[in-house]
Parts: sequence; structure tokens; C-alpha cells
Amino acid sequence: MSNSVGPLCPLFPGVRRIAVLRGGGLGDLLFAVPAIESLKAAYPHAELVLLGTRMHAELFAGRPSPVDQVVPLPPARGVHEPAGESFDEARQREFFERVGPVDLAVQVHGGGRNSHPFLRGLNATWLVGGRTPDAEEPDRWVPFRYYQHEVMRALEVAGLAGAPPVALEPSITVTDQDLAIADDELRGLPRPLVAVHPSATDPRRRWPAERFAEVIAKLAGDGAGAVVLGTPAEQDLVDEVTSLTRQRLAQPELVRPLTGLSMSGLCGVLASSGVFVGNDSGPRHLARAVGTPAVGVYWMGNVINAGPLGRSRDRILISWTTHCPVCGVDVTREDLPRCPHDVSFVDSVRVADVLAEAKELLGQ
Repeated sequence: MSNSVGPLCPLFPGVRRIAVLRGGGLGDLLFAVPAIESLKAAYPHAELVLLGTRMHAELFAGRPSPVDQVVPLPPARGVHEPAGESFDEARQREFFERVGPVDLAVQVHGGGRNSHPFLRGLNATWLVGGRTPDAEEPDRWVPFRYYQHEVMRALEVAGLAGAPPVALEPSITVTDQDLAIADDELRGLPRPLVAVHPSATDPRRRWPAERFAEVIAKLAGDGAGAVVLGTPAEQDLVDEVTSLTRQRLAQPELVRPLTGLSMSGLCGVLASSGVFVGNDSGPRHLARAVGTPAVGVYWMGNVINAGPLGRSRDRILISWTTHCPVCGVDVTREDLPRCPHDVSFVDSVRVADVLAEAKELLGQ
């Protein structure tokens, strides 16, 4: 009986350099970490290069990991399309020259329609990955289906390269630098500390701001400190949640907004927290990767693709919305176009349930 996810194929011979393609956001990267660890364990003498983003490079900089090098992706149609950057063929050639010769290319970036032709630019000896029916065939592939847990999807692809799982959930090593930055940012706040991230890339995954404020205010009223986290682009939402929370508190200084933290600082703040509360988002997955208990608000479809596997330190509250509240389209069907409405799909989750889970985790 195989201990892999899906087929466990023979190892490829003579692999000295592996390139793993995983762009996207913070959560997308973390879902691929167990597969990257598996590949490193199966090919311990090979150099492992992550083809990712500048944020991915910042996360791995200066900390132990299975990644030897991160090479940020150039703009590439259907693979990496950063805002404000256009496709540049010369820049793409420069990228392939920088990555250099590769023995094994591993595609954990989707169904391969765009990513397989992109990876062919590496002239890798072997290419493995997930595949939709309209994508070209790599040397070894598994069918890509939308509803599959992203960690399991990446581990199944790693099995094609002969790499059985060595971990089922992502973990990130916390460094002294992470904690030193966090000490500066958190000075003066009481413990235990509650870390809250009220945003998500997809607005439909966002729990209403006033619900977060109610949870934070009740935990702070019991003596906890709190930080509301976000990027500079999320400043308005962070300010809204912070303001709504402070209006409910006799000691508004117990709640502190933190935006624009470095990846090192974010790791440190999350690792210093007693519990994380937030939506299905990159910071939620990073909180668990650094060992912090988490309460997550999830739409049911995202539980399949991104929900935590355990429940001892991972708690999820699920919204069972099946149709868009505005137009009524069935939002469980991945074959339908996304409707244009960005209303919350998770506002049915109750404050009392989130609060109860957070208190229980803090009590542990």
C-alpha cells in the first residue's frame, strides 16, 4: 500500500536541479510547502529553485527551508500577471537564462494550460504537473479538478516525481529576527494577544467588519490585547475594524492596527499571538504554519480546497451559501462564469460561534 497521495512513480535519475512553479499569493505558496519538502527529501542532493513572487522570496529569506533559491517570475500570460506590469519577451528570456539548466520541472500552479508551455522554456529533462483536458501533456501528470484540497493536489504532483509526503501541513521556521521585530511592534500590548486579519483577496470570503469588531472587543474586554493586520492596500478595512472596536472599549489602546509589516515581522507577530481570528486568507495559513492556533471563517467550497485538516488547534466556522445572494447563480459550480457580485458569502457565520472557539483556544 502506497503512503503517497495518488500514484507514487519511480524517482527520475540524475536530478541535480529542480524548479517548482508556484505563483500567486501567500496562501498559494504555503499550500505547496509540504510538496516542496517532499521533493527535497526525495532528492536531497538536488538544488531546489522556487519560481514564485517577490513576496515568496521575502518569506524564505534568512530562514531555514527546503527552498535553496527563489527566482521571481516575470510577467507571463496566465501564469503571473502583476498589476501595472506588461508582458516583455526579453524579460522572459532573461528569466529563463537566470534559472539555468533544470533537470526536473514541477508544476503546482494549476491545470497547465498556460504553465506547461511556460515551463517548456526551461528545457527541463522532465516535467510533471496537474493537467486540464485542454492542456498539453507533461511527462507525467494527474488530472486537475477544481475541488481538491490544495495541499493534497501539490502532494499528488510530487508523487509523480517519486516523492512521498513527509508532511501534510505547511510549517515555517520562526527566527530570532522575526520575534525581535514583533517585540518592537507589540510593545505595551497585554497578553494574551489576539491577531485579526479581516480581509481576503476575494471579497466574497470576507466576514463583515462589525462582526470582527464585536469579537475583538469582547476578547479585549476580558483583558487580551489585539492587533488588526493588513497590507497597505487593506488600510481602509483595517482602520474600519479598529475604529469599530475602539468605540466598544473603555480602553481603546488595547487594539492596535498594524499594516505594512515585513514578512519577517508578520511571522513574528503571528508567532507571538495566542490566537488568530480571520477569514480564509494568507495570514490565516501563515499563522498556522508558525504554530499559532487559528479560528477561520470559511465559505463551504473553500473548506474543500483550503480548510485545515485538524481541529485541535484549527477551528473553522462554515457558511453554507450555495447561491449568490444578489443574482441567485449557483456558486458551487466551477463550470459557470463568476458572477460580478462581491457580496459576502460568509455573513451567516455567527459572532457567538467565532467568539466561543477563540476563547477555547486562548484557554488552552
